[in-house]
Amino acid sequence: MRPYLIVLAVSVLTTAAAVPPLRVLSRRVGAMAAPGDRTVHARPTPVLGGSALLLGVLAGLVVASLLPELRPTFSAPINVLGVAAAAVVMWLVGLIDDLRDVSAPAKLAGTVLAGSILTLVGVTIIYFRVPFLGFTVLPPDLSALISVLWVVGMANAVNLIDGLDGLAAGIVAIASGAFFLYGWRLLEVGVLDASNVGPLIAVVTAGACLGFLPFNFNPASIFMGDSGALMLGVLLAASTMAVGGQSDDPFSGQAWFFFAPLVIPLLILGVPLLDTLLAIVRRASRRTGVATADKQHLHHRLMEMGHGHRRTVVILWAWTALLSGFVLIPVYTSRGNGIVPLGLAALALLLFTLLAPRLRRSRPAAATAADESSDDGEPAAV
Repeated sequence: MRPYLIVLAVSVLTTAAAVPPLRVLSRRVGAMAAPGDRTVHARPTPVLGGSALLLGVLAGLVVASLLPELRPTFSAPINVLGVAAAAVVMWLVGLIDDLRDVSAPAKLAGTVLAGSILTLVGVTIIYFRVPFLGFTVLPPDLSALISVLWVVGMANAVNLIDGLDGLAAGIVAIASGAFFLYGWRLLEVGVLDASNVGPLIAVVTAGACLGFLPFNFNPASIFMGDSGALMLGVLLAASTMAVGGQSDDPFSGQAWFFFAPLVIPLLILGVPLLDTLLAIVRRASRRTGVATADKQHLHHRLMEMGHGHRRTVVILWAWTALLSGFVLIPVYTSRGNGIVPLGLAALALLLFTLLAPRLRRSRPAAATAADESSDDGEPAAV
């Protein structure tokens, strides 16, 4: 674990150090996100944060290549270089969109290109285990298609959830951290080969997000923009494919036999993926383009319920953490006993999500009633 912690620290510090100069650069070149009807920020904000995330990821990978303990991961350096190249391509496409709008088909083409790079270097879904249906080795053509679709789905999921300060960075930090712990466990028991790049990609992604989060939490002083959100989605896709799609060992099903490796990232990323599914259904029912922006995402709905900006973000972080725990506890304990406390925590979080706004509204109403009672000469209730 020590080398991974070193890499994590390097990614955190590099990203954090890159943010202040990028904020200055954003203001100088006019790379600012202006407030609008479809945004929740009140003042122009720099949007070059994705560059800081990219620098953190690349710095972590460079340091990892210098650590003797991680040398096996670089035994086939083309894999790591391919992931880095796909991240750079996605960052560049997003950066162009941040500076001057890019059409949805053009962004999709860039995402497909990033996914194609991953397939060319061998970071693909080869083994496909469907719950209850069994195990399949995908032929090369189908493997490439499913892998690219996986990249497109992950990239768009992160991009769609990036609507509140700190939301996407926090969710990706939790999700990639959880997936690193899952991959680390598979390394420990010998299921994954030491050359697998999945855990390394997950840890540098988590580190970059952690370094960026202090500057991005409400009130954000910088946004990651499409350059950051799309790139993080590609990195999540790469790490999940490297671990879940290239292991044919049944270990991941020892705790719960129906847990296929590729189901695990779907659970951990349940919040952004659910939001993406709802957005597709919503826009299809309205016969608008899938890429048409609106203010009906999960985070917008929570704010409409009465949750504040920060509370909404923390609630969605908490759901991601609960889903991650739901995956990790059986993997590390080989038992499902952790479901009970997690279920209770989920129930408590659900009740808080639904009832907290009503309680907040009822307090001012009660105070107003008490004041009116006092004005009529009656003692106010204590």
